[in-house]
Amino acid sequence: MIDYENLKKLNEPFFEEYTKKFSEVLNSGWYILGNSVKQFEEEFTKYNNAQNTIGVASGLDAITLSLAACGFEEGSEVIVPSNTYIATILSVVHNKLKPVLVEPSIETYNIDPKKIEESITSKTKAIVIVHLYGKSCEMDPIIEICKRHNLKLIEDCAQSHGAKYKGTKTGVFGDFGAFSFYPTKNLGALGDAGAILCNDDSLAHKVKRLRNYGSDIKYLNEVVGYNSRLDEMQAAFLSVKLTHLDEINEHKRCLAKLYLQNLNSDFIKPVVHPDYFDVYHIFNIRHKKRDELREYLLENGIKTEIHYPVSPSNQKALKGIIDEKEFPISEEIHRTTLSLPISFCHTQEEINRVIEVMNKF
Repeated sequence: MIDYENLKKLNEPFFEEYTKKFSEVLNSGWYILGNSVKQFEEEFTKYNNAQNTIGVASGLDAITLSLAACGFEEGSEVIVPSNTYIATILSVVHNKLKPVLVEPSIETYNIDPKKIEESITSKTKAIVIVHLYGKSCEMDPIIEICKRHNLKLIEDCAQSHGAKYKGTKTGVFGDFGAFSFYPTKNLGALGDAGAILCNDDSLAHKVKRLRNYGSDIKYLNEVVGYNSRLDEMQAAFLSVKLTHLDEINEHKRCLAKLYLQNLNSDFIKPVVHPDYFDVYHIFNIRHKKRDELREYLLENGIKTEIHYPVSPSNQKALKGIIDEKEFPISEEIHRTTLSLPISFCHTQEEINRVIEVMNKF
């Protein structure tokens, strides 16, 4: 059986380093906002050529705190893609803001810059873009739109660790870059974890305060904050894995190249363009008989996933929160998408086997 993902196998190359880090943190006697968090924040800042990193508890919290630091008036509108994971939209809702969904490009699956401005109103205060599947959004026109309309820009980088647009890594284009380190991510922790990149020192200070009960000094709380701190142990593990992130990304890019070159034309494959350095957190294909294809692969010993089976506009939790309208491009993607195995633990032989079986479908 070829698993879609095997987290134990994925992390086995790092076990020895993890064990050493675990012992260091355990023996330090300092388990919240200590040296491990400080070290990882410094390393992640340097890796992304950013100015500040603020470690938080999860990717959802990373976007939520980024929006909270902006201080928007309740009911303000925030543009989000219509085909994202629900966490992106929940961050808007938790800040008592209104999510306004905009359709993606059917080619890249990222928000379509050509469709953004028609959804901007006098209440629009920000755009939250999502670099889906490990491909950067088309940043030049998005940045221009934000400048023209004086909008804050938050990048959801949960799936784009190390991805680039025209040579620049995602997470530093906007006011905030929000990262998830959920265990399946290219840079995955051994539990929930997240971080925020921010090149504005004032905004970064606001986020640091918000993550720690709204406090700069213990027991002195200046604003209503959260308890959302990157755990010392997870930070230590992330420091280990960060040194291997480029290796992880390159391995996934090599596996993606096998799919791109050898899967037949029955399958709609990710587009490749020289402006984009894709890191393939997810290798997504589309097929009109997706469910039959998935069952066929499982019968042949290959596990797959669907990211995502239900679009945000059809989620019960969002009824009455987002405008009831049709999102045909998003629906088409959710109806036909299938995620193929592309883990750091997969071998080229395994991927060639997947290709062989798929081409017989």
